Amino acid sequence: MHKACCKPKIGRVIVQNQGCIMSLYPIYNFSAGPAVLPEAVLETARQEMLDYNGTGFPVMAMSHRSEMFLSILHHAEQDLRQLLKVPDNYKILFLQGGATTQFNMAAMNLAHGFRTADAVVTGNWSRIAYEQMSRLTDTEIRLAAHGGEQFDYLDLPPVETWDVAPDSAFVHFAVNETVNGLQYREVPRLSEGMPPLVCDMSSEILSREFDVADYGLIYAGAQKNIGPAGVTVVIVREDLLERCPNDIPDVFNYRSHLNREGMYNTPSTYAIYMSGLVFRWLQAQGGVKKIEAVNRLKAQTLYETIDGSGGFYINRIRPNARSKMNVVFQTGDEELDRRFVLEAELQGLCLLKGYKTVGGMRASIYNAMPLEGVRALADFMRDFQRRYG
Repeated sequence: MHKACCKPKIGRVIVQNQGCIMSLYPIYNFSAGPAVLPEAVLETARQEMLDYNGTGFPVMAMSHRSEMFLSILHHAEQDLRQLLKVPDNYKILFLQGGATTQFNMAAMNLAHGFRTADAVVTGNWSRIAYEQMSRLTDTEIRLAAHGGEQFDYLDLPPVETWDVAPDSAFVHFAVNETVNGLQYREVPRLSEGMPPLVCDMSSEILSREFDVADYGLIYAGAQKNIGPAGVTVVIVREDLLERCPNDIPDVFNYRSHLNREGMYNTPSTYAIYMSGLVFRWLQAQGGVKKIEAVNRLKAQTLYETIDGSGGFYINRIRPNARSKMNVVFQTGDEELDRRFVLEAELQGLCLLKGYKTVGGMRASIYNAMPLEGVRALADFMRDFQRRYG
């Protein structure tokens, strides 16, 4: 792997195993996560690396209980609340352990005292969430829908077909499947009186507008659309905290974290700081509504290239279920796919290899991926087809 391909678009040198070659192309990082960060954010972090705000030391060496860090944490929370229009009766936590920990925490905290909870499986990560939830609670985790059994993970079960039990503790689903390249076109919501929705938004949070009030709990690993790995955002409706049982370890109890103002243990201070910079950057772009329009154009650019290739590039996902964050495609020839990934890297289009269970290519085009990067990829795709088609 070319080492420079692990970097965001800040350089023009591609490092090879046996030396370097100069590239005339900027470097674009299409990694599914940890993913590209805005250049402006990286520049601010570089400037403040050794001396944050005149303190004489960096954020990563700052006490998490200092007034300076508490100010960073407060502003990050307030900026996220403003960007997502989070209602006052919702609490925000910056936790550790990634989204996979939330598979377990959600069930441990919200299913106590309930006979059943529901889960919708639409791809790789919601399947793993379902399996993990089933292990760590006495509550039966029912399958409300299974996109693999119904559609071979090529389409999404419509919300109106979900078999939801009205007395279930919650309904868990992932709105965007990074591995499979699936995304609900409209963010799902249930009718009044139904169980609260618990949503894994790791790979699409802040990419489009939605109503937080439609959900009981939202969680998102930061390393895709928020910031670097190490912090997970949890947004939970206040009344649901009454469900949190006292017989689970405090570190897994949402209420314990909130009772200590997010300081039950040392938080991921630098990841929170970086996330706060991303929130400010997104505000400067015009907020979620403006970035949603850009994201729509980026996805349209790639899908039009795929669909216009006459079958050279293949995307098997039903059009109304295609992800705007993770565009998966292949040529149908594994050797040609490998050549595509290699030649793309040589032109600064990096980390396009598809997930191991899916193969082919995957272009992750989160908020921080500029439109220029997507257009460069589309140009390369057309050129590659001319040479090998």
